[in-house]
Amino acid sequence: MKKPDLTVIILNYNTKELLEDCLNSVKAHMKEVSMEVVVSDNSSTDGSVAMVRKKFPWVKLIEGPNEGFSKGNNRAKPLVRGKMVLFLNPDTVINDNVFRKTVGYLKEHDDIGALTCKLVLPDGSMDKDARRRFPTPWISFQHLILGLGKEYWYEDVPENTIQEVEAIQGAFFLTWKKILDKVGWFDENYFFDGEDIDLCYQIHKSGYKLVYYPEVIVTHIKGVTKGKVAKWKHKTTTAERRKVRLAGVVSMERFFRKNLWNNYPLLFDYFVVFGINVFKLIRYVRVVLLSAY
Repeated sequence: MKKPDLTVIILNYNTKELLEDCLNSVKAHMKEVSMEVVVSDNSSTDGSVAMVRKKFPWVKLIEGPNEGFSKGNNRAKPLVRGKMVLFLNPDTVINDNVFRKTVGYLKEHDDIGALTCKLVLPDGSMDKDARRRFPTPWISFQHLILGLGKEYWYEDVPENTIQEVEAIQGAFFLTWKKILDKVGWFDENYFFDGEDIDLCYQIHKSGYKLVYYPEVIVTHIKGVTKGKVAKWKHKTTTAERRKVRLAGVVSMERFFRKNLWNNYPLLFDYFVVFGINVFKLIRYVRVVLLSAY
């Protein structure tokens, strides 16, 4: 049997209704390219697995414990037959020409290692995290401490401009399987947050470009897993939301120690790690206080 051009991997955890909408949108556009779909489920308790089996029998389904974003996506690796892999969030809706144009663009440019499209939130605004710079100490200081996101989110470049970027978002992350195999897929030392930026860093380090391609649009209902969307907040427990929020700060330190540590003097490295841990403490206090109400 001929291998498909594309394997779509969707990681799911207790987002049954959103997953169903996502799969319906994928199904509506499957004829654009030769493709297969894999759903990796992180021990959902809301009937997601039964729903997929009943309504989408053509989907490859794999189940496992909830060990985070990286392990959940990597779990699908043995089932992948496509030359390209698209990591797609279940809280997304695919629109016309997304598969055809993104896959075609990647095929036409040998120097591009990964690509994302324009992600649009339900209110019509752009999801700024679709294109980002690497969180170097200076970029992170501006973004997290000063509240200035212009550099981090490339806000100096019009949002409808095709551009090379440093990092793209895991909600729609298209790349080649051969590149994933080369760099080792997602780093499983990350639980949640940071793993997509880290993968971008490894692809970039391997000599490939990463591109933001806004010629097509995907709708992104962002923040469900983190419990940030009131309508879906019941899907996560207080303990789960707390764990996810704190995991983001842990990821900051992981990324810095792994990728940037040797770029700076040792004393500055320890200063950065100290700052990250102060930020971690502040976030912990905030998360605990907010979860108490």
